[in-house]
Amino acid sequence: MSLNDRSYLSDQVLSHGGAAALGSAESRKVLRNTYMLLAMTLAFSAVVAGVSAAMGLPHPGIILTLIGYFGLLFAVSKFRDSALGVGLVFALTGFMGYTLGPIINRYLSLPNGGEIVMMAMAGTAVIFFAMSAIALTSKRDFSFMGNFLLVGMIVAFLAGLAAIFFEMPLLSLVVSAAFVLLMSGLILYETNAIIQGGETNYVMATVSLFVSIYNLFTSLLHLLGVFGGDE
Repeated sequence: MSLNDRSYLSDQVLSHGGAAALGSAESRKVLRNTYMLLAMTLAFSAVVAGVSAAMGLPHPGIILTLIGYFGLLFAVSKFRDSALGVGLVFALTGFMGYTLGPIINRYLSLPNGGEIVMMAMAGTAVIFFAMSAIALTSKRDFSFMGNFLLVGMIVAFLAGLAAIFFEMPLLSLVVSAAFVLLMSGLILYETNAIIQGGETNYVMATVSLFVSIYNLFTSLLHLLGVFGGDE
């Protein structure tokens, strides 16, 4: 589930190229609503992940995870302009939180698992705030990154599936490293899109940033776990 909605990103790439920047007041409103909803969904997802980990719930598996993720993502996109869309965002982020619980438990079972999880959380926070700061302070338009991110995520997603089904640890490690770079770029790209006026829907902006944070965290977990002695 390490790929955002391809059709949605494609639409964004096209719209960013031709859309003029909105008024600063409107852009600030979208950004404020995005950050508020993102903070709430991150908190909700963290609670669900904590409950999932505490109860020792099993991971649903790659197939059910992909079905649940893309199904909910499609629903969010369809109802993005209604109150139902906000509720579906919580359903999506809650589901992702549930899948995160068993992953965290796996790393906590390592001798230095607690340190690995904390380092992954810290790394995710540092990257998110750094990329957001660049987007907020730079006057540059980063919409040119859209095509690169789209192609990169498709390739990385397919490579990730191959690594899982064909049990290729080295490829999995490379994919995780690639996702750290791609998700960092997506945070910069999406935040800049809001500021430039290319993204006017805070529901979809929230989903994009949440997915970026989720994938960034799990990728850092994998990398730190490998270097920390995980098999």
